[in-house]
Amino acid sequence: MISIPHKAKQFLVLVAKLLIVGGAFYFIYDQLANNDKLDWQKFITLFRKNQSVLGVGFILLLSVLNRYFEILKWQNLVKVIYPISLGEATKQVLAALTAGIFTPNGVGEYAGKALYYPKSEAKKVVFLNLICNGIQMILTIIFGIFGLLYFNALYNVITTKTVLILFGGFLLIIILLFSIKKIKVKGYSIEKLIHKINEIPKHIHQKNIFLGICRYLVFSHQYYFLFLAFEVHLPYLTLLAAITSVYFLASSLPTFQFLDFAVKGSVAIYFFGILGVNEWIVVFISTLMWFLNVVLPVVLGSYYVLNFKTKTAA
Repeated sequence: MISIPHKAKQFLVLVAKLLIVGGAFYFIYDQLANNDKLDWQKFITLFRKNQSVLGVGFILLLSVLNRYFEILKWQNLVKVIYPISLGEATKQVLAALTAGIFTPNGVGEYAGKALYYPKSEAKKVVFLNLICNGIQMILTIIFGIFGLLYFNALYNVITTKTVLILFGGFLLIIILLFSIKKIKVKGYSIEKLIHKINEIPKHIHQKNIFLGICRYLVFSHQYYFLFLAFEVHLPYLTLLAAITSVYFLASSLPTFQFLDFAVKGSVAIYFFGILGVNEWIVVFISTLMWFLNVVLPVVLGSYYVLNFKTKTAA
């Protein structure tokens, strides 16, 4: 095996850090500067008309709470390996978010968190991160299905026959998965996965679900309050049904974190277009949600990436 000198290793780590942070900032700038659907003049005019320190503070508080609940989820789950402080959990979550911003479906986030632990714990860290993200996805599906059904009942976007076919297909997939749960692929099976999940204490799962629900309610209502700020006045349940439907359908599509607002924005334009909401408002709110909940944490996470020190323990 070729041995790399310590100085060379340090240089390579520095280059990797700069590439991650530089790449993250480039993608953020590119999306904000080259999106022709963002009419900044309209936004400034509307902001000046409705500017409120309390309103801006409230929206920013929701962004802090959104990421705070995610940090608490990670701190709760990683107790399976060993307890970490809130500060350490914050560092790991924000640095991993920065590392995952330009990887498909945030895959880099898994590697980012694993780097904070000894190599012997890498698989366990990846698994725990899968549980952390998995519960959020399950909640998005549950809330999204109810929202989609409510929205569909009001506006008949898809026929009852199509809804039944979709649910039938969904149930069939679940039945098939459980019927082949003992079949192994590269040593892994659904049965083994369920067993691994059950090894985690119930109280950790319960807290994870509770924090996941809190986080979902925070970012979905942040979306709702931004629509109110942009003078979109629709019935609460109708607006929330559209929001949950957008998150459900957009989360089902493979994408990159830095394109997250573009994917959600495209889906949102369709749903809110049915409600008669102006397209530029929908695009702007989707962009603001992305900026507040991805860009700002990435800026903070960049500090942790640049100050990252590799684990020496094996």
